[in-house]
Amino acid sequence: MKALIIGKIWPEPTSSAAGKRTLDIVRALQEAGWEVHFASAAKSGEHSFELDTQLGVASHQIELNRSSFERWIATLAPDVVIFDRYMTEEQFGWRVENALPQALRILDTSDLHFLREARKQALRTQKPPQLHNGVALREIASIYRCDLTLVISENELELLDAEFALPSELLAYWPYCLPEPGLPSPSYSDRHDFAMIGSFLHEPNWDAVRFCRETIWPEIRRRLPQANLHIYGSYTPEKARQLHNPGSGFHICGRTKDATETLKRHRLNLAPLRFGAGLKGKLTDAFLAGTPSVASPIAIEGLPGSLPWGSPIHDDPTLFAEVAVELYQSEPLWRQAQECGYEIARQRFHEKTWLKRLPTMLGQAKQSLGERRQRNFTGQMLRHHQHRSTEFMSRWIETKRLLSEKE
Repeated sequence: MKALIIGKIWPEPTSSAAGKRTLDIVRALQEAGWEVHFASAAKSGEHSFELDTQLGVASHQIELNRSSFERWIATLAPDVVIFDRYMTEEQFGWRVENALPQALRILDTSDLHFLREARKQALRTQKPPQLHNGVALREIASIYRCDLTLVISENELELLDAEFALPSELLAYWPYCLPEPGLPSPSYSDRHDFAMIGSFLHEPNWDAVRFCRETIWPEIRRRLPQANLHIYGSYTPEKARQLHNPGSGFHICGRTKDATETLKRHRLNLAPLRFGAGLKGKLTDAFLAGTPSVASPIAIEGLPGSLPWGSPIHDDPTLFAEVAVELYQSEPLWRQAQECGYEIARQRFHEKTWLKRLPTMLGQAKQSLGERRQRNFTGQMLRHHQHRSTEFMSRWIETKRLLSEKE
């Protein structure tokens, strides 16, 4: 089998959990003997993963609004095309269908963007989240147009069923794939201070840093006057650097090359997220590092299942700070929370369980492709109408560019 992943950006596993997710997909397919290709219309950056040299994945630079894409993909002839997030499917889905109508089309949501947007607006307006928003119209339409959608969180799978009655046949739960956690791991006494980690390009992370600086950290520092908080994150903006204040123990440290190794140096990881969606890579990194996380309800969503988290979960800043201080000072409580993290990683996200499931799911969907599409009449309608408007807009942009080149 041959698979093509069309990425929104080139994967940067040292910058975000989304980059690690892409590499999980690549590993899962390669271990099953698949030939994997990756393409993106974005520019490769200095932190982009070297897919060719490190994993043997053929990489291709593609362009938006180019009919040459259809000729190229027809020649490549993948059996399966995986779209990295709904906007990539909007841009290339109709072209894939035109060139390769029998290719299995897969959407990887990464997280539900409409849920994240609804929660962000709810935080700003102090009103209940409005899930039926403009992003939902686009994202759910993309799910219907594809043959199968990978959903990273069980909570989001349940939401799509309860709120939008999406057919279960169109959805597949496939979370992060984690290696065996724990060893070697520094002891409680060898670790010091607190950490926060996450790309500053991701709005929930920046909001969490500001929220922590204003409400949580002053209370922790009052009770632990020698403690420090180290904030790590890729693409650190100037507005974040301005919060750097060693005198108050608040350190903006910028990018780290290895999140797990960095977290191993610290006693506790703080994740006071107030909005977001999906599974939080900062917490799975902490599992692997053996670093307990004090977290908000949004942060842990989809992670523990029925397993204990290891410490109380709060979104109230005072209670959050109290938990952090207690866990920081108590080695027995700290060890208990650490072991809970290990068990969540092992029982719910171990790569030995999940890597082999992806090619199996895709292979089964490919075998039943005709029947699946026949049953998905809503998807047929959306491809006929909505994708036609997307197609005409793209062709208009292409024609306009060609005319300007002739002038």
